[in-house]
Amino acid sequence: MSDVGQRERFTQDRVVKFFQDDLGYDYLGNWEYRENNRNVEADLLTAWLRKQGVNDTLISKALRQLDTESALGEGKKLYYANKEVYRLLRYGVKDKEGAGQQKQTVWLIDWVNPENNDFAIAEEVSVKGENKKRPDIVLYVNGIALGVIELKRSSVSIGEGIRQNLDNQKKDFIRNFFTTMQLVMAGNDTQGIRYGTVETPEKYYLSWKEEIENPFDNPLDFDISA
Repeated sequence: MSDVGQRERFTQDRVVKFFQDDLGYDYLGNWEYRENNRNVEADLLTAWLRKQGVNDTLISKALRQLDTESALGEGKKLYYANKEVYRLLRYGVKDKEGAGQQKQTVWLIDWVNPENNDFAIAEEVSVKGENKKRPDIVLYVNGIALGVIELKRSSVSIGEGIRQNLDNQKKDFIRNFFTTMQLVMAGNDTQGIRYGTVETPEKYYLSWKEEIENPFDNPLDFDISA
């Protein structure tokens, strides 16, 4: 590996460590060679829902609704798919356990008790689309990919990471993977982190800012915990 690659790898290692040690995220691993990486990891979401006491019938129906809303096809645009996924995330999935029964709400995220959710991180997540792409870091809540981060070495403009995110959202790449994303981020060691949502143009990405006591804290020290 070249020295340039080592510097970029160092940044990524440090960010992963930050999420694990400071924010308490579980580390899912390096998923470069893992098969069938998806923005909804059904096994992880199913396990979390079972812990909440949701029965398998409602889990299957909730997964089916989430899969339907997060799918692109028949001219469905990324923005509208993402909006529908957000609705399910924010207000829950409403469905009946059986005919003649009242609808129940299956919560995909516990908004009342944030610490009850399963926060996890994976790196080098290979995703198959029209062309395979590999986001540097993906953030999962209860098995649902809600954030993606592209990291660059300090000598490369953060704009390159933003443009990489935008390219990944095109039909020619892994647009489907972004239907669940609520934060799309890019960063490096000199410019910190900038963020947007799906299809946010580069010029509208915002700098991640927090009040810090030490003005010399590393610009990549940021908090996106619930």
